[in-house]
Amino acid sequence: MPKEYFKPSVTVDIIIFSVQNDDLKVLLIKRAIDPFKNMWAIPGGFIKESESLDEAAKRELQEETGVKDVYLEQLYTFGEPKRDPRGRIITVSYFALINSESHSIKGSSDVAEAKWFSAYNLPQLAFDHKMIFDYALLRLRWKLEYTTVAFQLLPKKFTLTQLQALYEIIFNKPFDKRNFRKKIFALDLVEPTNEFTEGVSHRPARLYKCSKKIGEIIEII
Repeated sequence: MPKEYFKPSVTVDIIIFSVQNDDLKVLLIKRAIDPFKNMWAIPGGFIKESESLDEAAKRELQEETGVKDVYLEQLYTFGEPKRDPRGRIITVSYFALINSESHSIKGSSDVAEAKWFSAYNLPQLAFDHKMIFDYALLRLRWKLEYTTVAFQLLPKKFTLTQLQALYEIIFNKPFDKRNFRKKIFALDLVEPTNEFTEGVSHRPARLYKCSKKIGEIIEII
């Protein structure tokens, strides 16, 4: 390799989204080491020489949060020369979508704490992680417009009200009930089950399930 070229370090950062208590949440970790010790950050870390980027993202996700086997997608590469005080470090960002009820969260040795925050009320973040988060949220909304990834955030069986609420939470705006359901049925996105909600004070609602593969491309909004 010519002397004028150098080898920058490469990291992966994973923005983990979930919906809890009618709010869009993002999982952050409190750093236990420098730089930015005791500040909140997006989970991530350095790739190993023998790893692919996807393998590194999956490993870091599990090591730092205990989360595995979730929808994971590469987003964008951030490489500003001074984005990391440790040196020339390029990061490849990912986003993950999880149903938090199905996963327990735990931190690793270099993580003081792992905690869910509202995507609309974040603490100050380390490095350039606020920029990475903003792009991830934008991409998440784009994905919901033309793919079925939203169903990753729902239980396997759900009501139409839950489905619409999910879209309203992520887009942070209301949708017309009649038009929303008309579009969902026209695209054949869901299929009814023979089950209904239980233990509710109002009329039980029918449960549905996704009739498409998670991540399938189809214009929804």
